Parts: sequence; C-alpha cells; structure tokens
Amino acid sequence: MKYQQQVVVAGAGPTGLLNALGLAQQGLDVTVVERASEPQDAPRAILYHWSTLDGLERLGLFEDATQAGFLKQDYAHYVRDTGETINYGLQALEGRVTHPYNLHLGQGALAKIILSHLEQFPNARVLWGHKITGVTQDDAAVTVTADHGGNRVELRAQWLIGADGASSAVRQALDLPFEGFTWPERFVAANVRFPDDRPGWAQTTFYVDEVLGAIIVKIDNSGPHGLWRYTYMEDAVLPEEGVVDRLPRFLEQIFGPEVAAGTTLDAIAPYRMHQRSAPTYRVGRVLLAGDAAHATNPSGGFGLTMGLFDSYVLNEALGAVISGQADDSVLDAYADLRRTAFITKASPRATANKQLIFHSSDPVRRDKDLEVFRRMSVDPELAAEVLYFTKTLETPSLMRV
Repeated sequence: MKYQQQVVVAGAGPTGLLNALGLAQQGLDVTVVERASEPQDAPRAILYHWSTLDGLERLGLFEDATQAGFLKQDYAHYVRDTGETINYGLQALEGRVTHPYNLHLGQGALAKIILSHLEQFPNARVLWGHKITGVTQDDAAVTVTADHGGNRVELRAQWLIGADGASSAVRQALDLPFEGFTWPERFVAANVRFPDDRPGWAQTTFYVDEVLGAIIVKIDNSGPHGLWRYTYMEDAVLPEEGVVDRLPRFLEQIFGPEVAAGTTLDAIAPYRMHQRSAPTYRVGRVLLAGDAAHATNPSGGFGLTMGLFDSYVLNEALGAVISGQADDSVLDAYADLRRTAFITKASPRATANKQLIFHSSDPVRRDKDLEVFRRMSVDPELAAEVLYFTKTLETPSLMRV
C-alpha cells in the first residue's frame, strides 16, 4: 500500500501529535505513523511548566488540557536527614507572565486530547500499528517504509519529522549516533493512590536523600485523594520483574507502614535514564524532535518540556517552508538552536537536579545547593528570576522579522 502526503510524522506521542496538529492547522496534508496499535498511557511525563502553556493555547489545546488536569503553583524540597522542608512556588510569576502556574496531566491524557483535535482535520490521519523499517530520501522527497501486520507500506512525502522516542527508528535509519551516556541506575515511575493527603506536602515534592530520593507529584484529582506519581531509583542489577514487590519497601520508609499498606498501585514503569543527543536534528528532508533528538533524566520535568518547545517552533517553520513563505535554511536554524538549548541548558540542569535529589551524600554541598530554594521562599524577585529558567529553554518563533 502506498500513501502520498506533504509531511510524515513518526510517533504518536505528544511531540509527534503536536507537530501533526500544527501542520494540519496550516492546511497541510500530514500522516502520523505509530508502531503501537493504540494510544499509550504508560507512566511518563506529568508536569507541564508554565512556560509551555502559551504554546498549548496557541494550538487551541489549553482549555481541554486544563479541564482534564489541574493547575498548581506549589513546590517543596524535603530533606530526609534533617527533616527540613523548603516551600516555594510560582506565585512570584503572577503579573509577569500569562500563565503563572504549572499544568499537571498525564502524558497519555495529553496525547489523547491532541489526537481528538487532530481527528477533526480531514487532511490528517494516524496509521496505528505501523513499524518503520526504512527511510530513504532524494532531492525531492522522503520515502518511509513500514510494516503493518506483515504487509509493506510505503509513504512518500516532502518532509519527515522523527518524533518516535529515544529508540527512534528514524534516527537509526539515518545512521545518527545518540551521543552521551546512560545513567547506571534504574528509574521507576509508579502511579499510586495514597490513603491520606499527606498534610504539609506540596503537590510537587523533591524528597532529598541519597538512598530514598524521590520525586512525588500529584497527577490528577480522581478518586478521594487523587492519583500521585512516585518516582524513585534502584540498582539496575536488581531484576526488573521484581520492581512491584520492592515498591512497598520504599513507600514504607518514606510514608510509614500504615500509608504503605493502604497504598494501591495504578501503574508502574521501570526504565533507564539517559543524557543523550543526536549530533544534528536535521539530515536533508528529515528533522528530529523530542526524545528522538535528545533524552534526559526526568529530574525537573525537562524531557517533554523540550519536546513541546521543539514542536511549537518546528511545525510553524516547516509549514512556512512548504508554503513558500520561508527558505529551508530556517530548518537549519531550528536544528542548531534546539540542540544548543538541550546541550547547554536542559541537560546540565536536569543532571544537577538529579545529583541534588538522589546523590546528596555530602551535607555541605547539599546545604549549599539548597540555599537558593531557601532564598526563593522569602524573596519573590529571586524566585521569579530562578523560575524563569524554563522559559529560556524555548526557541522564539523563527518566522518573526
């Protein structure tokens, strides 16, 4: 079977679907190719920084996303050794930005919202259950081959966006390395329902400890106490199949035996963490975005944040190139600017966050690292300055004169 379209997007996660939606809204014919047979809902990203919400609004997604999730402002660092709790929040951004709050919503839920909008466009389609097997290109077009239930499918387009995750088939077909390293530990993301509301805890809490370090974030308000994400680390030599059996031990040491005994597990996903990037995000008529281009550990929530910022600038620029409003050199600018943002900002900050939360064995260094958060809790000007960091991960529109 053969398909003809202007753009093929590999991957039906939020990054791929956002690009497809932005292109479809510009009147372009776009096809999304996804290996899975249906939308995925494994525990992954759940927090969308305030700085990404303007883009969701521009694409017409903000209202639906906020109705499905919830908005919040509070943060806290809790230090297990000393019992210190440092509370701070996004209130310092009020009056300075349009959306002075973060959005909490499961990545799978966001993808379904984007998909529901994309399905309204007759010039867009999603091919589920299609595994990419090859990518070739010439001066005029890209040809993507895929396997669908043993049948060969061929898609030819002017452009291809690879947004198919850290193990990207598109990136591999281009013979691009994924430069960087993989952390030795295993991360475990568990969606749980606690039997209490844990009074005094923020809805995003960084539990600082070299053994029991964790990131504890409320996902939604479903049920009597809502659904929470508890993300922690364990030794990667432990058998992955035993992760569910080991979870109660971590919960008991943090929350106590009563809470641990009454906690129910909704979903769990063990995975490896990376600090990696492709050497370029453009090869001819193929562009990379999201985890296909760069992958980071989740400390600080910069993974999907970078994917969203990739998407906002890429779909607009690519649409302009296809319509003749811009030269394709704008896509080189996209590739260079997005890689620079990851290498110089997102990845170093995520690494520093991981070191503080999960590797705080030196109390002197830990105390020094925590001082900025203590100051933020009493100094709104400093808080606003520090919180503005996530905005610096954004690439402004390349279409501005």
